Amino acid sequence: MDVNKMIVEMPQWIMVLGNFGFPIAITIYLFLRFEKKLEKLEKVIIELGEVIHHSRKG
Repeated sequence: MDVNKMIVEMPQWIMVLGNFGFPIAITIYLFLRFEKKLEKLEKVIIELGEVIHHSRKG
């Protein structure tokens, strides 16, 4: 690979990282927060299903 070509392409990678790095970081942060909330929601839905199941039996 030509070293001069790599030096010319370096600023493009910096621009790409600058343009997309922040949105990617925010997306990952929000995904991790929503994942925890979805796990809690799943647990509550399962418990609700069990309560409904037991209330129909008796």
